[in-house]
Amino acid sequence: MAVFLRFRRFRRIAVLAVALLLASGGTAMAETVDEGLVTLRLPAPTGPHRIGVTTLHLVDPARLDPWHPDLGARELMTTIFYPAGDVRGHPIAPQLTPAAAEAFKTIDAGFLHPELPTEGVDWAATRTHSHTGAPAQPVRRPVLLYSPGGADPRTIGTGIAEELASHGYVVVTIDHPGETSEVEFPGGRVRTIDLPVDPKTDPQALRTMLSTRIADTRFVLDELTALAAGRNPDAEARELPENLGLALDLRRVGMYGHSAGGGTAAEAMYEDRRIDAAVNLEGYLDYLPDEPGQEGELFPVASNGVDRPLLLVGTDGYRDARFERSWSAMLAHPRGCTRWRQLENATHWVFTDYGAEAPQLQAAGLMSAENRVRLVGAIEPAESVPAVRGHVLSFFAQHLPAFTGRS
Repeated sequence: MAVFLRFRRFRRIAVLAVALLLASGGTAMAETVDEGLVTLRLPAPTGPHRIGVTTLHLVDPARLDPWHPDLGARELMTTIFYPAGDVRGHPIAPQLTPAAAEAFKTIDAGFLHPELPTEGVDWAATRTHSHTGAPAQPVRRPVLLYSPGGADPRTIGTGIAEELASHGYVVVTIDHPGETSEVEFPGGRVRTIDLPVDPKTDPQALRTMLSTRIADTRFVLDELTALAAGRNPDAEARELPENLGLALDLRRVGMYGHSAGGGTAAEAMYEDRRIDAAVNLEGYLDYLPDEPGQEGELFPVASNGVDRPLLLVGTDGYRDARFERSWSAMLAHPRGCTRWRQLENATHWVFTDYGAEAPQLQAAGLMSAENRVRLVGAIEPAESVPAVRGHVLSFFAQHLPAFTGRS
């Protein structure tokens, strides 16, 4: 609170001197308004395409919610980023809606991520670079799925999703309700995290998490197939952007994820042959041991290997014995389809939007240097943002090349 009060003395300052050098050579700055709240900026995408964005509410009648079966059928929220045609008249989307931002500042900030400030930030004010409901270019493009880290919402993976979409991919980000900090459904209904046990310490809960995420992924692919065939899978049958179904090439599907989402991406590719390539951004590839002191069972993908390309990207600040064991097992398979890359001077959440946002918070006096290092590392965003984007984009450009020209 003392930091926030001290910051308010500068409430009339229009723009903080918080410049982040991006791959495009531009800058991103955190701004303040008269109320004294900081507005964070997301780095701009570097590709040639303007971006459209929409959401899909999907309900799977074949499954009950795994965490609370009394809620009924499993329901998901997804966001689709895509190369857009004419964006005139289509407003820029926020990173977080007001309802999601309200939950974010009480659940994510200070609780799930104690490094984040609980005061001084207008979490609802951050804008993306994507135009809500803009028509899609009617060009079949590779589809990339994204699964976020455990407890994290899909919205903090916006930067990479926009980068990929700007280079010609359709990107579908997936929330996994129940284990996600907050998920807003149509009509303003918000479901906050409500796990009965902690998957970080409960072996069976971790197994349930992985199996649920893989089932969610399969279902999303099924619904995208329906969309590509001309049907509207949205649970409320909301109007979809023009040409959206025509933009999906489901013969070319990739998946990437962070932390638990990274393990999900690798294992989902192993279990579902519709997925052609995957990127695991610092996710374990093993289960928790049933007894302390034992080694956990490897995921099937790490135990048996996979015949499609897999990229493992980690940091020097988060690397431990579980990564060494499970990632080394993955690399040891003779098929030679897996590669390992590492970011130096970085740690776990550098793979999310926090990689760009944490330094802005530090410069604004809302985050200590120690908390910034704990969250994303000391690496500067001028290095980390293009490095993370570059690893993911170059991998998919090699294995699932996208059409980069305009329609």
